[in-house]
Amino acid sequence: MSERDIPTTTAVTSAVETRLKELGLALPAVAAPVAAYVPAVISGNHVYTSGQLPFIDGKLPASGKVGAEVSAEHAKSLAAICAVNALAAVKSVIGDLDRITRIVKVVGFVASAPTFTGQPGVINGASELLGQVLGDAGVHARSAVGVAVLPLDSPVEVELIAEFQ
Repeated sequence: MSERDIPTTTAVTSAVETRLKELGLALPAVAAPVAAYVPAVISGNHVYTSGQLPFIDGKLPASGKVGAEVSAEHAKSLAAICAVNALAAVKSVIGDLDRITRIVKVVGFVASAPTFTGQPGVINGASELLGQVLGDAGVHARSAVGVAVLPLDSPVEVELIAEFQ
């Protein structure tokens, strides 16, 4: 099956989207790329997302470094938003999030103040959200990386690899 054969939208709400709704969340429209890339691509039976920022209605709810301008707890909630945005990117290429069989890998980037060392706790926001909405299929390998700066001065960025059927 080629990428062109996969529907990009569906009127049916998936079980994953129902769980998101129960958490008070909804899939947003996929954010327009801010540079020369696409939000997600399929290779075989995997979807690779581009890094997702914590956009809400097209805007960053916070900017700056975690451990300075942004608290670790707030950054953790922003990482969860990044994960929701990543799921939206996955849906844009596979059509139905119930097709996800496993989140294989999550990579989280945290724009960190020089002395901040709590990157894993921040990226737990994304990991915990994926576990809540996908159950066992949301358990994944992960990297949590501290960086000097992220695009648009975002505090966090998350990308993922999802396996689907």
